[in-house]
Amino acid sequence: MRKILFVFGCILLALLIFFILVFVVNKRPEKGALQVTSSPASEVYLNDKHIGKTPLCLCQGNNMVDVGDYTIKLVPTSGDFEPFQNKITVTQKILTVVDRSFAQTALAQASIITLKEIEDKKQAQISIVTFPSGADAYLDNNLVGHAPILLKNVTESDHEIKVSKSGYKEKSIRVRALLGYRLDSIIYLGVDPNAAEESEQEATPSASLTTGQKLIIQDTPTGFLRVRETPSTSANEVGRVNPGEEYELLDEQNGWYQIKLKDGKTTGWVSGQYAKKQG
Repeated sequence: MRKILFVFGCILLALLIFFILVFVVNKRPEKGALQVTSSPASEVYLNDKHIGKTPLCLCQGNNMVDVGDYTIKLVPTSGDFEPFQNKITVTQKILTVVDRSFAQTALAQASIITLKEIEDKKQAQISIVTFPSGADAYLDNNLVGHAPILLKNVTESDHEIKVSKSGYKEKSIRVRALLGYRLDSIIYLGVDPNAAEESEQEATPSASLTTGQKLIIQDTPTGFLRVRETPSTSANEVGRVNPGEEYELLDEQNGWYQIKLKDGKTTGWVSGQYAKKQG
């Protein structure tokens, strides 16, 4: 009888251990992969937590990232460049790719690439969003429209996305479309300094700025745009403006616009990367 009870107890213990292990495994957080590159190298933060230095690939096993929404921040380790900050979503078993080429704010470029599942498992899609918006969007050198744009029924294969806009540097990225997924690409264009110089040479002082012109603040990664004392990212911040707001345009210089703030007294400079002339 004791032997039977002992064997029965061992079986119960084994079953208990088994169910505990299954419970623990099922409770493990779902994870996704994150790859971050930059030039120059940068310290990388997720929700203000330091996770490493570029080039960084959290792509395997326990090194992967819990799924969810994050604020990613890249702080250059050299050069007088402003940190890059943006919202990203890490999806289960999906690689999210972030790349940043640092320069003075108006000249910098960046891209964020990720995949999201869609209902139609027999279709592949590509979404192209640019800052500033309205850039010409090309897929495999074929003009497909103006960003933002959603391309449906894309071939499941490698593709090249190219975006271009007058006054900005052209940017190309290589991607791979997969059936059952939408590839989301967010691309930040940098001002082309050569184009700015050419426009300055062509314009006369009286024609360089039309009296009464307004400046419309465009969408930004942070939800606001810093106003600088002088046209430089290293200049002191004198205020902040928000997307959609309209300001009097006072002057223009090397991809920067001078505006007068709402108090009617303070003037400052905003990056032309996130502003558009009107009127």
